[in-house]
Amino acid sequence: MMSNNEEIIRELYAFAEAKSKDTKKFVSLFADDGYFYDVPGGQKYHGNDIGLPVDVMASAFPDIHRELYTFYVKDDVVIVELALQGTHKGDFPMAGGVLTPTGRRMDAPCCDVFHLKDGKITSFHCYNLPSVILQQLGVLGNLEAALKR
Repeated sequence: MMSNNEEIIRELYAFAEAKSKDTKKFVSLFADDGYFYDVPGGQKYHGNDIGLPVDVMASAFPDIHRELYTFYVKDDVVIVELALQGTHKGDFPMAGGVLTPTGRRMDAPCCDVFHLKDGKITSFHCYNLPSVILQQLGVLGNLEAALKR
């Protein structure tokens, strides 16, 4: 039987999927003081900016899908093992510039950690693997040359 917190997180992922993307509903699942932390990127998003990573990924990977493998639920903490999957068909903004479309697919492991309170997400820490994503997109060996500034 699914816990209410697991159901909330499954709903969050559904709002980030290419086929059913709804950034406003994605953001609405967060508490007023909640945040989304892209750990490898070192960027925290608050308020309506919480939806920015969803929009960026959907723009760069129009068929973005999160394959959900395992949920671990303990009280108000939900941990999810998943894979980020999609085809790189749009510009992908990165710290050093923009990675133009490679046309290649990614299937990168990821782990997300959520804290909830009273049915709202107070924190979402996303541990994705940029090195795996860049390798799968074929640019890891020469990233500097692949970025447009």
